[in-house]
Amino acid sequence: MTTKLDVSRHKLYETDYLKWIETTLEKLRVRDYSNIDWENLIEEIEDMGRSERRSLESNLVVLLMHLLKWQFQPDKRSGSWKGSIAEHRRRIRKSLQDSPSLKPYLEAVFSECYSDAMEQASAETGLSIETFPQLCLYTAAEVLDPNFLPDFLSDG
Repeated sequence: MTTKLDVSRHKLYETDYLKWIETTLEKLRVRDYSNIDWENLIEEIEDMGRSERRSLESNLVVLLMHLLKWQFQPDKRSGSWKGSIAEHRRRIRKSLQDSPSLKPYLEAVFSECYSDAMEQASAETGLSIETFPQLCLYTAAEVLDPNFLPDFLSDG
C-alpha cells in the first residue's frame, strides 16, 4: 500500500532532484530514517557504482586508443595525443586512488576495453582493424605507467 508520504517523497525526487538530495541528507543526518525515500536512495547508490565503473572503462578505452595511435601512426604523433595519454592516465590513477576496489575491475575489463579501443582507433585513423594486434601488447601496468609509450612495430 502506497501512502501519501511515499508519493510525496517520490514526487520530490522526480521534480527537484537537488532538493531531494538535500532533504535526504538532512533526514540521514538527524536519523529520520522512517521518512527517507529508500527506494530512490538505493537506486542512486547503485547508479553511483555503475557510473564509477563506466568512467573507468571510458578513460581506459581513450587511453588505449591513443597508445595504439601513438604506436601505429608514429608520423602523426602530437603533443595532443601525448597530453590525452597523460590526462586519461591521471583520471584512471585518481579513480583507483579514490576507489582501490576498482583495480580488479580494471583487470577484468581490460581486454574488452582494448577491443573497443581498436575499433575506435581504426575509425579515427582509417587504418584497418587488422592493423592492430588482436591481443593487447601492453600490460595494464604499462598502460598506467607515466613513462611508457609504445614503439612502432615494423613487419620485419
